[in-house]
Amino acid sequence: MSEGKSTFDRDWQPAADLLAGKVMAITGAGAGIGRAAARAFAAHGATVLLFGRTLAKLEAVYDEIVAAGHPEPVIQAVNLTGVTAEDCQQLANAIDVSFDGLDGLLHNASMLGPRVPLAGYDPVAWQEVMATNLNSNFLLTQALLPLLEASGAQAAPAEAQTGSPLVLFTGSGAGLRPRAYWGAYAVAKAGVEALMKVFADESENISPVRFASINPGGTRTAMRAAAVPGEDPNRLPTPEDLMPLYLWLFGKSDRHIHGQSISAREWLRL
Repeated sequence: MSEGKSTFDRDWQPAADLLAGKVMAITGAGAGIGRAAARAFAAHGATVLLFGRTLAKLEAVYDEIVAAGHPEPVIQAVNLTGVTAEDCQQLANAIDVSFDGLDGLLHNASMLGPRVPLAGYDPVAWQEVMATNLNSNFLLTQALLPLLEASGAQAAPAEAQTGSPLVLFTGSGAGLRPRAYWGAYAVAKAGVEALMKVFADESENISPVRFASINPGGTRTAMRAAAVPGEDPNRLPTPEDLMPLYLWLFGKSDRHIHGQSISAREWLRL
């Protein structure tokens, strides 16, 4: 796996057509960071595939993107808590019919779950959190990988070094440094880091697809408010504050971004 240094410049400004012609899939696209990413990617030319559980939220994001005059997105309501390998393959088949490939996959959807000691953790809640935060990441990546590889194979030589297909998993400090009362969320996020690294190692030098994870850190979202209810949200960056880094990762970064765990707050100095 690449150990190269980032060349991300905090003063970098993305070109308006940075993602023109690209097809990007985002889970949890109805709110928070997923919604911000969908709007940012579309604003820079991408056709965005909006995956999420709540149709009304996805429709609201769809309307925002269309009203802004950006490429028309595609809505796909999917409940990642109960998603199966067959469901994911059906999604892949539908994308394959409509597009020549897939240029990016952002695994953003997450479920916090109860904040209680493991000794008293509800087994049903455990299964739901693990399914949403970890298992669905594996199933969806596995199903969509051929489409990502197809896009990478079609890329012009000049594009092979930058902007090649990227699967970006969403990590967490709770997964990197598991601690008391974070339960299934911490275990699942630790698993996400392992999942990313295994995919990255297995694809090294044989696939154009890159894999990385990003830890957004404390961000002004509903999940953060539920996790840390006493925190002043005005002291936190917004999802939109993170978007320059997300845009750079999907549109400008090169093979050095492969197998890396990225801290958004550190890279952006927020």
